Amino acid sequence: MQDLSQAALFSLIGNTPMVEVTRMDTGPCRLFLKLESQNPGGSIKDRVGRAMIEAAERDGRLQPGGTVVEATAGNTGLGLALVARIKGYRVVLVVPDKMASEKILHLKALGAEIHLTRSDVGKGHPEYYQDYAARLAREIPGAWFADQFNNPANPTAHETTTAPEIWDQMRHELDAIVVGVGSSGTLTGLSRFFARVQPDLEFVLADPQGSILAEYVETGKVSDVSGSWAVEGIGEDFIPSIADMSRVKTAYSISDEESFNTARELLRQEGILAGSSTGTLLAAALRYCRAQTTPKRVVTFVCDTGTRYLTKVYSDGWMVDQGLLHRPSTGDLRDLIGRRFDDGEVITVSPTDTLLTAFNRMRSADLAQLPVIDKGKLVGLIDESDLLLHVTSERERFKAPVSGTMTSDLQTLAPSAGMQQLRDILDRGLTAVIAEGDHFYGLITRFDLLNHLRRTLT
Repeated sequence: MQDLSQAALFSLIGNTPMVEVTRMDTGPCRLFLKLESQNPGGSIKDRVGRAMIEAAERDGRLQPGGTVVEATAGNTGLGLALVARIKGYRVVLVVPDKMASEKILHLKALGAEIHLTRSDVGKGHPEYYQDYAARLAREIPGAWFADQFNNPANPTAHETTTAPEIWDQMRHELDAIVVGVGSSGTLTGLSRFFARVQPDLEFVLADPQGSILAEYVETGKVSDVSGSWAVEGIGEDFIPSIADMSRVKTAYSISDEESFNTARELLRQEGILAGSSTGTLLAAALRYCRAQTTPKRVVTFVCDTGTRYLTKVYSDGWMVDQGLLHRPSTGDLRDLIGRRFDDGEVITVSPTDTLLTAFNRMRSADLAQLPVIDKGKLVGLIDESDLLLHVTSERERFKAPVSGTMTSDLQTLAPSAGMQQLRDILDRGLTAVIAEGDHFYGLITRFDLLNHLRRTLT
C-alpha cells in the first residue's frame, strides 16, 4: 500500500502546465510561464528532491533508516522532505535566517529538523549554511548529504524532465529561456538538452542584485565581493561546481525592489501567486522581451508558490519596513510609523470586545499590543502586560470587556513633534501614539524607530 501511495504522489511531480502572459507588456515577444508551483510540494525543486534521493538509493549512499541532510534556502529542502518523509527517512536541514517563515513552518510540519543559521556570512565561515550542513552530515551516523550544489542528479532531473516538457509544450518553437541560478541545476540541465535539439536557443540569466553571477556572465571573472539580497533561492557568491553557464549570453541584475514588485504585479495582472525568485525571473524576462526588435517565443518559470511569501512579498507592512515599497514622504513622524491606521494596516479591537478576542488577535498577528478604537477614534491601548494583570488569577476574566483593562493614558504626539520628544517616550519603554485631534495615524515603537534608522542612516 505504501508503494502505491508513493507512486501516486510522485506521479504528480513534473508535467506542470504552461501559460502565456497576456496582460503585461512583453514588447514584440510572446512570453510563457511554466508553472512549477503546481508540483505537489509547490516548487520546481520537487523534481530535484526526488531525483537526488532515488539516485542515492540506487548507488547505496542512502540506506533504509538513514538521514537526509541538506543546506537549502527552502524549496530544495521541501522537495527533499516531501520525498524522504514518505520513504521513511529522517530529514535534517540547514537554512539561512532570511528564509520566509511559511517555508520553515511547512518543513517542520513535514517532520524535518531545522537548523537556522546566518545569511550574512560566506563560504568558509562555520555558520555558512553549506559548510554547516556538510559538518552535520559527517557527524550524524547513517547520514547522506544531498549537496545539491555538487550533485549530478540535480541537473539530470531537469535534462530528463523539465527540458523535454518545455520543448513539447512549445511545439518545438522556442527562441529563449530566462533562468535563475541557485544551485544551477535548472540551467545546466536545460543547456544539455537544448544543445542537442536546438543549439541556437538563447539562455538569459536573471540574477538578484548583489549576486556575482550576472557580472561573471558579462566579464568572465569571478568577483570576490558579493552583496546581500532578500530574494530567496537564486543568486550566489560563488560558481557552483555543476554550473554550465557557457550558453548564457545575456544577464540582467534585478534589484529586490523590482523583483518583489514584479511578483506582486504578476498576481494583480495575471492572477498567478508566485514567490520572490519568480519576480526576479519575470522582471528579467520582461526586460529581455521589450528589448527585442523581432518577435520571439520566450519561456521562464513560476519557480514556487507565493503562499510561502504571504508575510513578505505580499505584506505591505513588511515591504515598507524593508524599503521595497514606498509611501509618499510626509517629512514628519508619520514617516516612522510601521503600520498606518489610515491605510487600513492596523489590527485593532473595540472597547466592547472581550479580552479573549484581544488575545486571539495579538496571537494570530504576532503583536504585543493593540489600539482600541471606538467609532473611528483611538480611546486606548491594550498590551500583553494588561492581559496578564487581569487574567492571571481567573480564567473566566478572559470574557471581560477590553474597556476595563485597556490603558487610556496615552503618550500622544502630533506628527510635527520632534525626534527628541519621541525618544523621551520610547526611552521610558512606552509606545508613542501619533495623532492630531481625533485623527489617529498609528503607533511608533522602538522597533519602528530602529527600522527607520536602519533605512536612513549610511
